[in-house]
Formats: sequence, structure tokens, C-alpha cells
Amino acid sequence: MTDRSAAAAAGEHGERSDGRTREARGPAGRRGDSARKHEAGAGFFVRLTSRWGAGALPPLGALVVVIALWQFGLKLLGTPSYLFPKPTDVVRAASDNFPLLLQSVWTTAYESLLGFLLSIVFGVALAIVLATSRMIEKSVYPYAIVLQTIPIVAIAPIIVIWFGAGLNAVVVIAFLIGFFPMLSNTLIGLHSTDQNLRNLFYLYNAGKWQTMWRLRIPAALPYMAGGLKISASLSVVGSIVGEYVAGIGGGKGGLGFAITQAAIRVQTDYLFACGLSASLLGIAFFLAVQGLSRWMLSSWHESAMRIEN
Repeated sequence: MTDRSAAAAAGEHGERSDGRTREARGPAGRRGDSARKHEAGAGFFVRLTSRWGAGALPPLGALVVVIALWQFGLKLLGTPSYLFPKPTDVVRAASDNFPLLLQSVWTTAYESLLGFLLSIVFGVALAIVLATSRMIEKSVYPYAIVLQTIPIVAIAPIIVIWFGAGLNAVVVIAFLIGFFPMLSNTLIGLHSTDQNLRNLFYLYNAGKWQTMWRLRIPAALPYMAGGLKISASLSVVGSIVGEYVAGIGGGKGGLGFAITQAAIRVQTDYLFACGLSASLLGIAFFLAVQGLSRWMLSSWHESAMRIEN
């Protein structure tokens, strides 16, 4: 048998001329390829879940330990539930008043969202105006600092007189609390633009507003993202504070109104449920803004890019 015939025969039997077995490319081979692709996809899923799981396990473990100590510690001490309710009492109170609690959360979320959006619009707009002129910034920015340092509870009655008790006053209070972080972070970002890039725009005869829209605002986006995170959480706090002073009562009351009513009635378990709901609402606002910020910056800024090992 010639060498060519031997090679052909070896090919028919799935062997190579160097003695190693060659994988058959029939249906079984295609199934093998599919299996390998499936394993690769499963490996990616495992890596993804392990990455998230590794980050979530420590706080979840700490939460379980705290809840266990809270539950069994109060049970051993015999503390009355009206002084310090157990976690099971809090869950029961939230379940018994779930429709009312859900309505309160929704009302506060709506007020917080309106105040948050107003803080974005006015904070970013004023920061852009201040960044265009040092004279304007030196004239106006100190008053923004003064407004930030005034306790909101001190000016809340004035806001109620001007805007009336109810939704409008609560939204204004939420806006005032979330406004300054948005203003200051955006202004810092606008002033942090690379001077070499600004000189390059100047050499190409770019105008002041062209430089602002095409260079300074995009460069300030990471700073604005930080301001968004702070402002989002503070807007929830502002809404609840506003509800204490000018809140919406009745069936459409927010969490601030619900907390006030629970304290008057000494419903400590429901008071805890409202407080935890407010905390979860603030976390939800923060996580939503964080996800939006990462989506905006992930394709071009190193602060949001994933580092591959």
C-alpha cells in the first residue's frame, strides 16, 4: 500500500498519519462542539454569579446574624414589644398593614422623585451658569452654601406658608435638600476639565458654549454621577422631613405621616416597619441611580469600566 493510500485509510478510520486519533466530524463531533459551547456558557454564568455572590454574601451573613441576635436577645431579656419589637413583630405589623404601608411608600417615592428631578434640573443648570464666569460664581455660590447650612426644619414653616401644606411643600423641601450636592459636584466637575483639552478647543476657535457642551459637560459626567447618588438618597430624607412638617395626611399619607401616626398610637412594631421601608426606599433610589451612572460611563470612563482579570 502506498503512502497516499495509507493516509486515506487512516483518514477513514479517524486517525492521523502521525499516530494521533482525529475526532470524527460527524453528528457526534457536532454534539461535542455543542456540549463545549454549553459548558463555556455555563462557566460564564458561574463566574458571573460567583462574582455577585462573593460581594453579597458578607452583608447578607451580617444581616442574618443581626436579625438572629435581635430576635433571640429580646426574647431572652423579655423586653416588651411596645418598647423594642422583635423582627417577627415587625414583619407581622407590616403584613397586617401592608396596603396602607405600600400606599405610604408610593407617596413618599413620588414626592422624592419629583424633588430629585427638580434638584437635577436646577442644580446642573445653575452649575453651568456659574462655571461660565468666575464673577458670577463668586457672587452667587456663597448664597447656595448659606442655603445648605440652614436647617431645613427652620425654614419648613415658611415653605408651608408660601406653597401650602401638602404635596407642593414636601416636594420643595425634598428639592432643597437634594439641590446643593447636585450643584457642587457638577460645578467641581466643570472646573476639573483638562486644561490642555480646553487649550486645544481654543486653538480650533471653539466658542465658550461649544467648549461647554462638547468638552466640559462630558468631562463632568463622573462628578455629576456622584452628585446624583447623594441627591437621590437625600431627596427621600427630604420628603419624609417635609411630611413631618407639611405632610399629606389621610389615606394618601407618606411614610413621614405614617411614622407620626404610629408614634402617637405607640405602635412600635409598625413604626419600625415604616422606618425600614424608608431605608429600603432610599437604597432603591441609590441603586437605581448607581446603575444609570454605570450605564452612562461604562463605555468610556475608567471609573465605571469593569476590570477583567
